Amino acid sequence: MARADRRTGKVHMTHWSGRTASASFDRINSSTEKEVPEGPDFVRIQRSKEFTELRSGVRRFVFPVTLLFFGWYLGFVVLAAYFGEFMSHRLVGFINVGLVLGVLQFVSTLLITLWYRRFAKRRIDPKVAALREAHS
Repeated sequence: MARADRRTGKVHMTHWSGRTASASFDRINSSTEKEVPEGPDFVRIQRSKEFTELRSGVRRFVFPVTLLFFGWYLGFVVLAAYFGEFMSHRLVGFINVGLVLGVLQFVSTLLITLWYRRFAKRRIDPKVAALREAHS
């Protein structure tokens, strides 16, 4: 149950039984609300030719590399699950094929990360800077 105090302008909330006050709130004053500064027109940016080219360029890199890595990872899991004898074949001392392929999973992740970083620095970042400049 809510009750407004005319003198102070506060709204008092009471418990459902009506016996005790549970909360009180000041009235909202529209003059104290901060105006949100107008930002970039994201819809216009998204519809621009430059943004479309940027997205397609990223997709041309990301999708094939993701599929390649996923296939490589899935191949490792299948080998580990169904070809245990092959994976346990010792190469040098206690180092076997499974251990080498497992470490290569981490190496390939690092290499893909570095490859994407280089790709982004050369192809994506300049286009993003141009897009920001054009729409700022």
